[in-house]
Amino acid sequence: RSLVVVHFWAPWAPQCVQMNEVMATLAKEHPQVTFVKLEAEAVPEVSEKYEISSVPTFLFFKNSQKVDRLDGAHAPELTKKVQRHASGSAVCAGPSDGPKEDLSVRLKQLINAAPCMLFMKGSPKEPRCGFSKQMVEILNKHGISFSSFDIFSDEEVRQGLKTYSNWPTYPQLYVAGELIGGLDIIKELEASGELDSVCPKAQKLEDRLKTLINKAPVMLFMKGNKQTAKCGFSKQIIEIINSTGIDYETFDILEDEEVRQGLKTYSNWPTYPQLYVKGELVGGLDIVKELKENGELLPILKGEN
Repeated sequence: RSLVVVHFWAPWAPQCVQMNEVMATLAKEHPQVTFVKLEAEAVPEVSEKYEISSVPTFLFFKNSQKVDRLDGAHAPELTKKVQRHASGSAVCAGPSDGPKEDLSVRLKQLINAAPCMLFMKGSPKEPRCGFSKQMVEILNKHGISFSSFDIFSDEEVRQGLKTYSNWPTYPQLYVAGELIGGLDIIKELEASGELDSVCPKAQKLEDRLKTLINKAPVMLFMKGNKQTAKCGFSKQIIEIINSTGIDYETFDILEDEEVRQGLKTYSNWPTYPQLYVKGELVGGLDIVKELKENGELLPILKGEN
């Protein structure tokens, strides 16, 4: 009846070793939770069953049912999920609408995150099922602008959206916050010639990148956001900018593969994070560190230099 967290890991991956240490700490903090390590390549049939395509991956089980999933070495996210599910198992005895309400709000935000939102298995660059692959091909063929959400990355969203939209399968396509349907409906709309009028046409990627870069006087493109950095470099650059007291906006490049790849070419800068001031690229973490050491960072962020 209690929570079981299974870590699919590999001894050759240093990030897995780090996450094992995180799990050991969490095990001390949550004695009621069972933590298990499974070497992914030693149990291929289990890895295949649960669609483990990379390590580390964490699966969360309650009452022998999978209730959540986390892909990647994200210690803060793992901690958050363990806390949420561990407390959930203690609270579940009494009726409570709180978590459901929170999920509904979150789903609404995700559905409205872009004018055209595709909930799919995998990403547009790497679809992880045939239906998702076909959907992406149709949207791209028609030059339709869309953002996507990988339902494998969040079990709560994956299950919750089926109920929320009363649509039991994936992919699911939403326009202006309204469900259009799955692959069959999109094929019908394409055949009838209605698809182009239903879905928004793509803004040229270059125009979109210009708009994003100029969204705020100081824009940081990073992995994660101000609250939760999802890589060490992004965490360091946020700490440096925070220390200046300058206001800034962030864009999570993990949420949008088109921006993530396109900005590298547009700015001729191959890595993240990337910092922009008034639409001009300042650079990445190393350059920001140098500017801080030289006392030049604050004037640049203020737009004085």
